[in-house]
Amino acid sequence: MFQAMPFEHPVEDLDASAGFTLIEALVALAVAAVSLAAIGLLMAGNIRGSGRIEQHLGLVATLRAVETGLPDRASLSTGTLSGEMHHQAWSVDMAPFPGDFVNPRAAQFWTPQIIVIKVLSPSGAVLQLKTIRLGRRTGEQ
Repeated sequence: MFQAMPFEHPVEDLDASAGFTLIEALVALAVAAVSLAAIGLLMAGNIRGSGRIEQHLGLVATLRAVETGLPDRASLSTGTLSGEMHHQAWSVDMAPFPGDFVNPRAAQFWTPQIIVIKVLSPSGAVLQLKTIRLGRRTGEQ
């Protein structure tokens, strides 16, 4: 059966080389400090990145809301609309599409218009969408 033996620590093994020296402790602290600084920089980068993503998602949401609120094609006319939504300024520019490759039969009733939607955040970030819609030719409504 197992019988516990009394622990005897020989006195001659204890000498001046036991433990850490001051230099070893300073090196360990320096390594820990560098590691913590690297982790801090990584976290700061992640926080900045998540802020930019949040800002971009806000711009996209505002742009979608503005695009959804555009007039229907029967009342779509050339000009500029602007306003503010969710503390973000937006503008919509509508103009005839510059191009002479339009089907002449379709051009009797419809004319393509280029629509540029811009959303500007308070921090200065801009999101822009360019699209084309068909509008009724004036005089054919």
